[in-house]
Amino acid sequence: MPDVDALPSPTNDVRTHNIALLRATELPIARASAGAQWSPDCELPPSVWELFSSVDHAAGEALALGFAQMRASRDEASKPWLWIQDAQSIRHSGRPFLQGLPAQQRHRFIHVEARHPADALWAMEEGVRCDALSFVIGEIAGDPKVLDFTATRRLVLASERHGVPLYLLRRGGTADLSAARLRWRVGPAPSAPHRWNAVAPGATRIAAELFRGRGLNPDQFVLEHAVGTDEPNATAGHRLTLVSKPRQRPVDPERRQTG
Repeated sequence: MPDVDALPSPTNDVRTHNIALLRATELPIARASAGAQWSPDCELPPSVWELFSSVDHAAGEALALGFAQMRASRDEASKPWLWIQDAQSIRHSGRPFLQGLPAQQRHRFIHVEARHPADALWAMEEGVRCDALSFVIGEIAGDPKVLDFTATRRLVLASERHGVPLYLLRRGGTADLSAARLRWRVGPAPSAPHRWNAVAPGATRIAAELFRGRGLNPDQFVLEHAVGTDEPNATAGHRLTLVSKPRQRPVDPERRQTG
C-alpha cells in the first residue's frame, strides 16, 4: 500500500476554499460570534423579547415593564399600552396592580384576560399589529403546545412590520426553539445599599442573563431601575442602569501591615 503522505492533493482546492468562505461569512453562528455587547442604551428595532422567570417571584414582570418604560420614554408618551395574561398566569401571580404602575402610564393601561394560551397569543398578535399602541406585555405560564416556533415567528414578523414591541414573559417556561430576537433568564438580585439607612433595602435590582440575542453576545447583567437623573439640565425619567460587577482590587499598603 502506498504511503498516505505521498498521495497527491485533491484538485478541488478552490471549491473547498469557497465552501469554507461561505461558512465563515453567511452562517448565523459565525455572525453571532462577532456580535456587540448589549446595554440599556442600545437602540434596537422593535421586536419580540422573551423573558423566562420562575413562578416564585416577580422579577420577570419588573424587567419587562422596565424595558417597556425605556421605549415609551423615547417614543410617544400618549399612546396606550397592553398587558395580556392567560388564566394560568393570573393564578400564579395575580393581575397587575394599577396603583403600583408608574403614574404617567396608569391612564393608558389596557388589561386583557385570556382563558386559554391560544387566545392570549391571538390577542398579542392583534396588539402588535395595532400602530396606536406603544408596546405590549404578554404573559403565558408553562409550556403550552400552541406556543411553538411558528407562533413566535408570527409574533416577530407582526411586531417588526408594525413597529410595536412585545415583551413575552414565560413564567415557569422552558427555553425551547423560538424566533424571539432577544431571550432572557431573569431572577431577583440583592437590593442596592440604602442611601441613609445601612440596614434598610435600597433600590431594586434584577439579575438578567441574555442567553440568545440576534447580533449580540451572550452575557449576564445586574440591572437597577432608576428614576430621574443626576444631571441638572437633563430630563427626569425612568431608566435601567447597569450595576458594576465586583472586581478584585489590590489591598492598601496600610491594611496589609495591619492585617
